[in-house]
Amino acid sequence: MRTEYALSSNPHSQRNSGGTASSNMSKHSIIPIDKNWTFKHADNKESKFLPVAQFPTNVHLDLIANGIIADPFIGKNENDVQWIGESVWVYKTTFSSPTLSTEQRSSTKAVLAFDGLDTYATVVLNGKEILKTESMFIPERVDVTAHLSEEGDNELEITFESAYLKGCAIVEAHPDHRWGCWNGDNSRLAVRKAQYHWGWDWGPTLMTCGPWRPINLEIFSSRISDLYFTNSVEKSLKSAEFVAKVDIEGTASDVKFDISLEGKEVASKTVKASKGHATHTFNIEDPALWFPVRYGEQPLYTITATLLHGSSEMGSESKKFGLRRAELIQRSMTDQPGTTFFIQINNIPIFCGGSDWIPADNFIPRISKQKYYDWVKLVADGNQFMIRVWGGGIFEEQAFYDACDELGILVWQDFMFGCGNYPAFPEFLKLVKAEAEENVKLLRHHPSIVIWAGNNEDYQYQESEKLTYEPENKDAESWLVTDFPARYIYEKVLADVCEELIPYTTYHFGSPWGGKDTTDPTIGDIHQWNVWHGSQEKYQNFDKLVGRFVSEFGMEAFPNIKTIDAFLPLGKDDPDRFPQSSTVDFHNKADGHERRIALYLVENFRYAPDPIEQFIYSTQLMQAECLASAYRLWKRQWKGPGKEYCGGALVWQINDCWPVTSWSIVDYYLRPKHAYYTVKREMAPISLGVTRKEHLVPKDKHTRAFIKKTTQIEIWGSNLTLNDLAVDVVVKAFDVISGKETYSKTIASGLVLPENRSTEIVAMDVPVKVKDSEEEGRIVVAAYLIQDGKQIARYINWPEPLKYVHLQKPQHLTADVSKDGKSVEISAEVPVKGLALESEDDDVVFGDNLVDIVPGEIVSISVTGANKGSKIETRYLGML
Repeated sequence: MRTEYALSSNPHSQRNSGGTASSNMSKHSIIPIDKNWTFKHADNKESKFLPVAQFPTNVHLDLIANGIIADPFIGKNENDVQWIGESVWVYKTTFSSPTLSTEQRSSTKAVLAFDGLDTYATVVLNGKEILKTESMFIPERVDVTAHLSEEGDNELEITFESAYLKGCAIVEAHPDHRWGCWNGDNSRLAVRKAQYHWGWDWGPTLMTCGPWRPINLEIFSSRISDLYFTNSVEKSLKSAEFVAKVDIEGTASDVKFDISLEGKEVASKTVKASKGHATHTFNIEDPALWFPVRYGEQPLYTITATLLHGSSEMGSESKKFGLRRAELIQRSMTDQPGTTFFIQINNIPIFCGGSDWIPADNFIPRISKQKYYDWVKLVADGNQFMIRVWGGGIFEEQAFYDACDELGILVWQDFMFGCGNYPAFPEFLKLVKAEAEENVKLLRHHPSIVIWAGNNEDYQYQESEKLTYEPENKDAESWLVTDFPARYIYEKVLADVCEELIPYTTYHFGSPWGGKDTTDPTIGDIHQWNVWHGSQEKYQNFDKLVGRFVSEFGMEAFPNIKTIDAFLPLGKDDPDRFPQSSTVDFHNKADGHERRIALYLVENFRYAPDPIEQFIYSTQLMQAECLASAYRLWKRQWKGPGKEYCGGALVWQINDCWPVTSWSIVDYYLRPKHAYYTVKREMAPISLGVTRKEHLVPKDKHTRAFIKKTTQIEIWGSNLTLNDLAVDVVVKAFDVISGKETYSKTIASGLVLPENRSTEIVAMDVPVKVKDSEEEGRIVVAAYLIQDGKQIARYINWPEPLKYVHLQKPQHLTADVSKDGKSVEISAEVPVKGLALESEDDDVVFGDNLVDIVPGEIVSISVTGANKGSKIETRYLGML
């Protein structure tokens, strides 16, 4: 049960005090309680208070800083720190009371605002219990006016109990619920804490606790408890209605609203407050619209609300916002069953190629604002449009969403439920409702957030366990007495919260969810795990695994060798520095990962585990080929109005929470794997797709001997810009063994690629001298889009599987840094598959990587941090 001590508010807003209040009134001031913190192990009577490492903080960071535990990310140290999550921890500090006059004391309130306590916390101020919490996700406010010392310091003490043990007790107390989950254990389902702390198939088990978000003392006579708004942009995009709203605590009588853009005033209005609320509707003509990256600018307005008491300013609060028209389009299509599922911004349909996001660290307080920005910029620079914030982590920090707002990245936001059958007893539902309300309020001003979803894969878990789900039953109360009561959370509690607080933003019951069957490819979104998990299909067959919106799919790969060296206890000299070592294996949490990595490697490449650098390359090449295939084949189904057969693809996942072998395309240290670059090329504004297919036609239905075989390539172009393009299409062919060009032809001149869709160009036989003579297996086909004599897209298609191809080692491979140090120029006399550039210097950053080379062309890759003398190493398929 959640204990209500005081009104809740928005703790992460931008506030300032401003102005001079009348003598008996206090303007709103915020005093950080972030100094003099100490902590200790409560279970150990001999334990002494030790200094904290930082603030906000958590217990693992403090234990590391004090030399009590080794870094859990190194080696197998994770195993040695499990006791921490089953212990009780105490945090303590002292702070001074503010100085107030006698008149001010009579009209001033003091509140302790806890933005986040992880998770079961008992807070004592000056010897009196003032708060008990049961959720990591709910900010709390406590009126401490009567509890502060008039003289001397105040002592604040917070005791954190074991979330794991509390969860186990709740499970035992509710035996009638059918507990069950994927990843972690059942105790996590009972606890409102980041679910990945129980361990996941890409992350360690590290049960944190502590004050993980800021704590402030607020002093005020009146304050803005929430600044919020609704806005709607007309379909014509010529005007917008912006309804500004504030909730007020205290006696302030007037509110001044100011709207500005880039420091210039747009509108201003002072209104009377009534019953603790003030609102005003602004009509903005010719609004500066917020667009996703590449489709326009990301102007951010600022709304400032200032509290007035007579002529005095009592305080103010500001938030940035963007004006955009955001819609989820679900409608019937031409020639295919079901309905579309795509995002439309300012009347522009967006193919949402992007990534799923997990927390960027197991120890969230050490993720800096800059690191959040760097992560989101990697997404934007990688030609991606969307991030999905996964439901087993956290409602992210404001810095994350601020970066998405600034860089034009759309956000799909899950609520924090994942991979299990959650309970729905009354106390739990009350906690869930409060959590949803608080976090929707915290995040609803961000223009980047365009869709909320109730959970991650909970409907899939329901299907796998055959729990009760009858879509036609709309009696919400009856859901509570089934063995899948969490339906009430997703389709009632969260739906009602979103309808009340964010009526203009789409709410989707879950991910994946389509109404009945989560695997139905014709409606809603799907998670496509039949590559890697499930039936373990070949990734060349992703075109058969398409859905209306694929919100998860993936392939594992090892991280950069520097990342592996960082987690090996002895670094480069560690005896476990080989791919199958127990330490390297420990840093992969996926069940069956050894078999599945080996399966996809052996099906596609010739490879060996040694040296480790070449094995890492092989896994990254595999991942890069796999993911590029998915983006390319699914984006092919983005065919324009009425034919939006696939509206998006979100790879699992962009990032890691620790150094690990996983499905991420960028590792924990923000080092891109090669898949990052192949995804970047597939999501470029203009791209080419080529696929090769064998067709076998028997002479009659009984013969096994007389079969006609043809090998065709299909070529299409994808134009994600908003302009039609006239292009020439050039196709060339090369013998992989001799390197000779065997075919070159302009197959189309002045071909129009219409805006914002993929267009079929040609299906043709692989150009060979003698058909059906196995010559097709040695022919590499290169396709180019040419506009006004300039190449604007290329794609190199190889015979597959690549393990059959007689790859040659180039004798004249060059990879030279240009004179100005801004590019690396690459060429070779034979076709080269998957040429990777490498540098020991972390300051050397490539703009592209893992490129295919054919004779007669120079491929230029941009680079920063290099000079003419920089040592650039190369690696490619078949070099060993």
